[in-house]
Amino acid sequence: MNKDKYFLIVPASGVGIRMGSSVPKQYLKLENGLTIIDQSLKTLLEINLISGFIVSLSRTDSFFKSSSFFNHSKLLEAVEGGKERFNSVLNALNSLNKYAQPNDWVLVHDSVRPCTKKSDIEKLIREVSNDSVGGILATRAIDTVKEKNATGPISTIDRKKLYMAQTPQMFRFGILKEAIESSIKLDNKITDESEAIEKLGHSVKIIDGSSSNIKITSKDDIDLANYFLKKL
Repeated sequence: MNKDKYFLIVPASGVGIRMGSSVPKQYLKLENGLTIIDQSLKTLLEINLISGFIVSLSRTDSFFKSSSFFNHSKLLEAVEGGKERFNSVLNALNSLNKYAQPNDWVLVHDSVRPCTKKSDIEKLIREVSNDSVGGILATRAIDTVKEKNATGPISTIDRKKLYMAQTPQMFRFGILKEAIESSIKLDNKITDESEAIEKLGHSVKIIDGSSSNIKITSKDDIDLANYFLKKL
């Protein structure tokens, strides 16, 4: 019987400058009445295997205390976020030290991906839980992808090899912590957890996700999220 524990980390210290709102985008309301972060947390915490979660917040965050998950029984801690996403994740991992063993699992999920399907998360856990490292949800690239170099010529990249990374991303606690610490030490500007894992020399499993699992970056994305949530 697998006795590994599962934990959730949600980096949520962004201020959403590109959204042009006085409220950080993770706290904007969806049509169902939930904020974006609360909808994201609601889906993840429907997974009974997850025994606890940590959120990374901006030092000036005054919104999370109004969240319906502020007093949730599975909230272990709210920690201060860092300058970059990976700093926020590491701060949460450091806090998780007192709860997790090296072989336990950590799912890292964007606070602004409210349309993740519970079935996709369950599939990620099911197909990765016997792996020694971990894996991510991702979708295949469907558009033709072009690459432009400094001198101007454009080339077409074989899209059969390309995937669009999503979250949650699920890795062993010890390996993930080592990977992010290594990237920071080497000043690698990683954009997600899987990149840190790859730079440490490990392979990452890719589990097919859904195109509805969008990351909200603009006002148009909120309209799209409301549409998808009605279909879930």
